[in-house]
Amino acid sequence: MKKLINTTKASAAIGAYSQGVEMNGMLFVSGQIPFVPETMELISDDVQEQTEQSLKNLVAILEEAGFGLSDVVKTTVFIKDMNEFGLINEVYGEFFKDDKPARACVEVARLPKDVKVEIDAIAVK
Repeated sequence: MKKLINTTKASAAIGAYSQGVEMNGMLFVSGQIPFVPETMELISDDVQEQTEQSLKNLVAILEEAGFGLSDVVKTTVFIKDMNEFGLINEVYGEFFKDDKPARACVEVARLPKDVKVEIDAIAVK
């Protein structure tokens, strides 16, 4: 049975999608951008602060569904500038210390609301 996951502790969906979808013990988290949930405003222009906020939003959705970071098996990190990969990776590594999921990181021409980073995830129980 498919269950839609939505929480006010993460930035609201800005399109026709759910923050997450759970089915058969798997959770698919939509790409999270660095908007502060309470204001729906960009956290800042700093790529590390944007990465941290994107990950905080992702964690909030995981928790709403009863999952945690240790359940994440795959992420995709979309970034605006590959030259900032090291800065992004520093923050990412603070969230995924020992139990690192598989990951793809892709530089893209443009992201929603012109943010610098967007992160999605797949988690399994």
